[in-house]
Amino acid sequence: MGEFVTQPAGVAGGNTAAVSSEVPSFQPLYQQIKALLTQRLESGEWRPGESIPSEHELAAQFGVSQGTVRKAIDELAGENLVVRRQGKGTFVATHTEAASSIFRFLRVRRNDGQDEYPASELLDVRRGRASADIARAIDLKPGDGVLLLRRLLRYGGEPTVLDDITLPANLFKGFTKERFDVYEGSMYGFFETEFGVRMLRAEEQLRAVAADPVTAEALRVGIGSPLLCVERIAYTYGDRPVEFRRGLCTTRSHHYANTLS
Repeated sequence: MGEFVTQPAGVAGGNTAAVSSEVPSFQPLYQQIKALLTQRLESGEWRPGESIPSEHELAAQFGVSQGTVRKAIDELAGENLVVRRQGKGTFVATHTEAASSIFRFLRVRRNDGQDEYPASELLDVRRGRASADIARAIDLKPGDGVLLLRRLLRYGGEPTVLDDITLPANLFKGFTKERFDVYEGSMYGFFETEFGVRMLRAEEQLRAVAADPVTAEALRVGIGSPLLCVERIAYTYGDRPVEFRRGLCTTRSHHYANTLS
């Protein structure tokens, strides 16, 4: 179980230079190729939005069949790391393009079921120190430097979501409100484009809370009004947590939507 290989097992003439010695031999071959491709994605060898080599080229590089490469890429596509485009090839997925990517993380919907992209206003950017709870959530040490963001989302001009977002300061050096305000696109697109931090998946917890005075003023509701609280931890490559977010949402004309399959 502890043996490691320098090329995919069972294939003669593989390109040993392309294969990491950190891939365990007990993994299925396509999983070894998937792990190697993920390493290359994480290293930035292929940037978000760029095409990756064809299945034929990758099969030649790794010394495996195209079917093995195809199965590895299928899994990467299923995890939203890459996107297949008919007749064009396979591209590194990005938060800066398709609406489907945006709405994958944006779960608030109008009550009539229509997707609506909100207007985003960054209210505040501060620097602080991680509390014990935050440090535990995003794998920091208590007292480590963090960025504290407060953002308001408006749907149809109405304030609907108030987000408090905590980020590891060392990953977002140079983040300022002014820098964000001139960026055109989503916040996750900003993280990806400006800092090379790509959010790949998130875990969320939902509960009901009452509006405190600050939140009530921001969302234009009465103090004590019921709100939906959505707490999120978002992860990048290697399942590394890099964002804690607490969103308080009104449900006057919107709801939280999720699809289970």
